[in-house]
Amino acid sequence: MCLGVPGKVLSIDGLTAVVDFFGVQRELRLDVVDEPVKPGDYVLNHVGYAIRRIPESEVEETLALFDTLLRQAGDGDLMAADVQGEIAAGKEGEDAGS
Repeated sequence: MCLGVPGKVLSIDGLTAVVDFFGVQRELRLDVVDEPVKPGDYVLNHVGYAIRRIPESEVEETLALFDTLLRQAGDGDLMAADVQGEIAAGKEGEDAGS
């Protein structure tokens, strides 16, 4: 199963953005996002690409859903495992860069 993970755009340089995902910063490509984004916007990440800008009216609900998912997920929860894998991959990338 593939899942888009929400993150906040921190900065943009051309078609690359630095995005914060639950405390992990990663670079994303902006080539395929559905509409223009700016710092402060939230986007959904899928395999290193921003695929959708989350409308401001949906940000709070989306983040609450992911927070609940991560807190309440048990072993074998594929959706939570996917999100946790994205976060872990970002942390590994940060550790490799330090």
